[in-house]
Amino acid sequence: MTFAELKVDLIVIACAVSAGIHGALVPDHFHEGAGPGIGFVIATVLPAALAVVLTRAPSQHTLLAAVVVFAGLIAAYAVVVVHGLPVLHPEREEVDGLALFTKAVEAGGLLLAASLVRRPAPFTLLHPKGTLT
Repeated sequence: MTFAELKVDLIVIACAVSAGIHGALVPDHFHEGAGPGIGFVIATVLPAALAVVLTRAPSQHTLLAAVVVFAGLIAAYAVVVVHGLPVLHPEREEVDGLALFTKAVEAGGLLLAASLVRRPAPFTLLHPKGTLT
């Protein structure tokens, strides 16, 4: 097993933990309203789907998707704690230990996925042989 494969496995675990925790909280959030419930369904489905895809066929696209999903989940939580999220979770949410643990796991997954995303090679101009006359 290579170090990169180990990183992918850890990203899969981060996706699974995030999906599992969000999934367990879906019923409670539907009691708060349809918006929070739907938000938690989305926060369950996206990392769960990434865990499956990264397990079966990891690629640069799925690693980039993991970066985007983890960043989105962390950002959405920050907004909900500070202001509330219009439509999905309009009321501010209190900070709690489970949420902080989940965000720490997601932040770890984000850093690991970002470390595996290859940056495109810089554009270089080709210089033709000879001189122009």
